[in-house]
Amino acid sequence: MLLTIYLPAIFGASILGGWLPRRFHMTHTRTQLVMSLVAGLMLGVAFFHLIPHAALSKTANIDFAMAWVMAGLVFMLVLLRLFHFHQHDFDESHAHCGEGGANAHSHEHAHDHSHSQPPGGPFTWMGLLLGLGIHTVVDGIALGAVMRADPVAESGILGLGVFLAILLHKPLDALSIETVLAASGQSPRYRHWVNLIFSLMCPVAAIIFWYFMELSPSDGRILAAALAFSAGAFICIALGDLLPEIQFHSHDRAKLTVLFILGIALAWSIGAVEPAHAL
Repeated sequence: MLLTIYLPAIFGASILGGWLPRRFHMTHTRTQLVMSLVAGLMLGVAFFHLIPHAALSKTANIDFAMAWVMAGLVFMLVLLRLFHFHQHDFDESHAHCGEGGANAHSHEHAHDHSHSQPPGGPFTWMGLLLGLGIHTVVDGIALGAVMRADPVAESGILGLGVFLAILLHKPLDALSIETVLAASGQSPRYRHWVNLIFSLMCPVAAIIFWYFMELSPSDGRILAAALAFSAGAFICIALGDLLPEIQFHSHDRAKLTVLFILGIALAWSIGAVEPAHAL
């Protein structure tokens, strides 16, 4: 029943992320603040929820779980190195996504740095789509896996931490796709269909994995491996992608740090309403 709430919300957040830059100007500072909050939330979810779920499995152990955490971290690091697919901040020439965009940049974009690569040709947006596509499938597996973590025996709001981490992150991913496609000259209709397909990928992956575990409910090691792998991916995204971009922006250091800690605290506090860690 919770999936019927989580999945439409994730789909809607992703659609919204692709639609917003066509109507509103997402300022540099606001984007950085959201990224900082999401980075803290993803780290907290990985350490407070996903890893404990995997490590305390009745069919696995801490060594098994941490091996899969490392696998997920390395896998996502390779994706980031190949595609660098979280390009949330571009220079002035690439800020507009077409119709209805803001007419001018605010002075906040004077703080842009050379490490943000502007979108280029077909390889850039194709690499972006591939990288984010694989990433969103991993998100779906994480949600499907955590929803299989003993949903009957325990009371509470299952999977809330993973759901919030994905929900808050998906608009940034969709915004990246919309921005790069627009800058490469793709039509609004094409961008709409790409965003629609991308928005469906996480919910579809979650449903497929959830039903896969329905067909093989006794194999707890698969579930533990999926949870641990997803934790590694979350850690890599937070530490290897989101935070390195944020650390260059010293002009908002205090606000970024507060929101990062707030994200971790939010992930920790979710434990009060989630079931105990058991598979």
